[in-house]
Amino acid sequence: MSQISQLQSMDVATKRKEARTVIASSYLGSTIEYYDFLLYATAAAVVFPKVFFSGMDDWVGVVAAYGTFAAGYIARPLGGVIFGHFGDKLGRKGMLIVSMLVMGLASALIGLVPGASVAGPWGAVMLVVLRVFQGIAVGGEWGGAALMALEHSESGKRGFAASFVNAGAPSGAVLGTLIMGAFSALPNSQFLAWGWRVPFLLSFVLLAVGMFVRLKVSESPIFKAAIEQERVARSAATGAGTKPVIPLLQVLRRPKALIFTMLAGAAGFALQVVLATFAVTFAVSKGADRQGVLYAFAAASFISIAFVVLGGRLSDKLGRRPVMIGGLVLFIAYLVPMFQLLSSNNIFLVFVAFTVGLMIHSTLFGPLAAFVSEQFGTTSRYTGASLGYQLATLLGAGFTPGIVAQIFKDSGQNTGSVVFYLAAMSVVSIIFILLTREPKNNDLQTVRP
Repeated sequence: MSQISQLQSMDVATKRKEARTVIASSYLGSTIEYYDFLLYATAAAVVFPKVFFSGMDDWVGVVAAYGTFAAGYIARPLGGVIFGHFGDKLGRKGMLIVSMLVMGLASALIGLVPGASVAGPWGAVMLVVLRVFQGIAVGGEWGGAALMALEHSESGKRGFAASFVNAGAPSGAVLGTLIMGAFSALPNSQFLAWGWRVPFLLSFVLLAVGMFVRLKVSESPIFKAAIEQERVARSAATGAGTKPVIPLLQVLRRPKALIFTMLAGAAGFALQVVLATFAVTFAVSKGADRQGVLYAFAAASFISIAFVVLGGRLSDKLGRRPVMIGGLVLFIAYLVPMFQLLSSNNIFLVFVAFTVGLMIHSTLFGPLAAFVSEQFGTTSRYTGASLGYQLATLLGAGFTPGIVAQIFKDSGQNTGSVVFYLAAMSVVSIIFILLTREPKNNDLQTVRP
């Protein structure tokens, strides 16, 4: 029996049970990966300027630390291409295991990098190299996890299923921020000397858990069916020896989907990373307690997890585009009051600022995994979705913390310039979401470029 026939003959109960298992494993694996990746964002906001860029003006050190943060985002599209190619040729599952191994090792090693007082500028160099490996790993992780959830799910529940992968980002942020926040309670000298390193070293433990989970899941049935269908069609048409098509070339042959998804998703990542980095630094600079701000962000991130899933579910009913556009419009309206709350020097109001911001952002972030993945055909979907998504993160998040910090510094610490920059990015994304076709009802089993 062919893979297509097997897929069609699976009873509903079996398929749903399989889907739940894959969604759960994708969520847990994504949480662990984003714990590692976003822990760096927290450290870049509160630790690295003092450990690796000491002796500089405070905001100059922050800009420099955010420069190392950007290195991970620069590497993410490369990870998307590398893991996407092999994921489209060999399968999704194996690439998920490799990406988690690379991420876990790179993150743990960050906890061992010596500071400027010991290694001088070489400490920052080592930090950048390991950050690049983090970026390559998460660039491959996201596409595999999203596609496993998407391709195991029923057509009317794909947004809901894929949203669990994106829910891993705030979940990882909660975990990382709570652990970093706990160690930030140490005396400042101890925290900067060794306390901040422990959360990174804990990546070894999380790596073991993640590998155990990843080894238990089954390969995507849609992928297996598409590969067989493609092989049979190619063999019948031109002979079995025909050279297979390279997934990246399939995507680049029709680049519209890649370009549009990149620009449509960019603002969502800009808003997300500003909340995780610049907003934390800004609130602390206005006198708020560092540990209190970290815990406020962690609590707000925890609340937002449910809204990410809700956004994905809502997009199954209303469509991806209306939900995403609504989230961006609301966030533009919220930018000014958000910075007013963050500058209040009141932890409760800072918590409110983070909570409302992340709730609004979640309505955009929830449908994004399905929105991007559904634009591409099965045999190039890992490559196309990974590359489109990671280019969006590079454009929207990679340089945004540094740009925003520089704009803020150059404007005499005026948040109006930051608001304008983020609002302009949001408008650009709204335009490209409108220009992109609604993918909610696309047939994922169709083999197309």
